Order: sequence, then C-alpha cells, then structure tokens
Amino acid sequence: MCGIVGLLVKTPALRERLGELMVPMLIGMTERGPDSAGLAVFGKAVDAHQRKLSLYSGFTEEGERFAWGKLFDALNAAMDVTARIEAKGNHAVLTLQGSAETVKSWLREHYPKLYLLSTGRSIDLYKDIGLPAQIAQRYGFANLKGSHLVGHTRMATESAVTPDRAHPFTAGEDFCLVHNGSLSNAHGVRRKLEPEGIHFDTDNDTEAACRFLEWRLREGDTLPDALQKGFEELDGFYTFLMGTTTELALIRDPFACKPAMVAENDDYVAIASEFRSLAHLPDIKHAKVFEPAPEEMYVWKA
Repeated sequence: MCGIVGLLVKTPALRERLGELMVPMLIGMTERGPDSAGLAVFGKAVDAHQRKLSLYSGFTEEGERFAWGKLFDALNAAMDVTARIEAKGNHAVLTLQGSAETVKSWLREHYPKLYLLSTGRSIDLYKDIGLPAQIAQRYGFANLKGSHLVGHTRMATESAVTPDRAHPFTAGEDFCLVHNGSLSNAHGVRRKLEPEGIHFDTDNDTEAACRFLEWRLREGDTLPDALQKGFEELDGFYTFLMGTTTELALIRDPFACKPAMVAENDDYVAIASEFRSLAHLPDIKHAKVFEPAPEEMYVWKA
C-alpha cells in the first residue's frame, strides 16, 4: 500500500505556491506510506544546451554529510563543462552546460555510490527514507515553485526500504512515474527489455514499468501510445501517475483495484489516493471531484 499525489496549477500565480499546496497532500498520505517519500517538480526549463541532474549522496562511511563542494570542484577541474550546484542536505541539483552523458559517465567512475535520480531541463527530484513530513521539512518542499509535480509515499512490499527504491522513478529526460500497487510480471518485463539495451538500477517492480515506457518512447511512441501498450504488457494491480515537462498523466489497471481521486477546477488539477489529501485545497467545494475509470488515460497539459 502506497500513496500518490499530483498537482498541476493552471493559474500562473499559483506556481509560487505549488510546494505550499502540495505538502499537506503528501503528509495526508502518511498512513499509506510511512517508509519513504519523494516528489518530482517541474519548473522553468533551463536553456536547450543545458541539463539538470538530481543527485542523492547519503552519508560518507565516517557518518558525515557528503562534500558537494569537493565534487563540484573536481568536476569543473576534470571536464570541459560549465556547472553550478545547489545542495540541500543529502540531495543536490547539478546544472551544467555541456554533455550530460559525459558527466554521468564521469560520476559513475569517480563517485560510484552517488545516486543519479533524474536528468532533464525542467525536472528536479527528491526522495529519501523517513516519514513524509520529515522529508518535506528536510528538503524544503513548501518552498518549491513550478507548474506541476508528482509525489509518493511508500509502504514497501517487494523490495528494500532505500532511497533509490523510493518513488518517483525516472527514465530518459524529464519523465517520472509513481505507482501504487504491484506488478506480477516485473521480472519478465526486465528480461524483455535488457536485450534492448535498457539498464535497470534496482529490483523494484515500479522501475520495470518506468523502463517499459522509456523503451516505448524511445521507439517513437507518443505517451498515450506507450500507455496503451502498457495495458497490454504490464500485469498486476496499479495506479500510475506520470509527469513530463508539459503533462500529468494518470491510469489505473483494468480492475481499478488501487484507489485514486481527482479534483479539477479553473485553477488546478489535483490527484491523490484518498480525498483527505485534497480537502485543504482552495475552492475545493466547487471543484469537479471524481474517481478515474479503469483502463482509461487521463492527461492534463501544464
């Protein structure tokens, strides 16, 4: 059992309050996911020749916080990139001008214990172990700004409680997925995708779904086409909420076993596993509130 939340603001003025409105939504899902939590927020995109990398460090073997400044200095000394770094505790967002793939290869070689959480022009991603309220405070979620976000609280059922196995999962650039449910054929999906050159970082079943969509998008599918193939290939119970640079997308399995509620008005679209995470939102009384149908695609444009 896990909790999902999503928020897309239609009114530009609300972009300044995106994090403030989201935090009660995430905390409202604590009972559904007390093990770990995370979110991906989509804001103003950096220039076309730049990329942002969201990184997670954990602690050093001596129990000290990771020295982000040393990584930054070493990167700029070793490579022909122009970079800046913004650290928040165990997380940092590295913005660079240059080859993101070259930088990622350098990080894997020189900092093999560092987790790469996301890559893109507009996505920042945070996830960690602990109660949702603790993680929200740790990384200042209430101060986040942007057009839309995807969040998750996890109660682990099929893999260890670690930061890299927390949600959201990402694939490619500016794409993320959170999941409430379980897939029965995750290992079969992995066996199918690995010969196609798709790399897996964890044993989490949600990553199998995320990598499947990565593969379909790489093969030229639109997101709706990729999701339709997901209905055919992914077996199990699931509610998936996905974010791209310009969209939020929601689907449920053909039996709609995992809960979801949507509230929509002129100012926002809000999604949560239970209505209690929507009740605080402004003018919720006049929102259209509904339960998404099974095996239907809901896509909202940012």
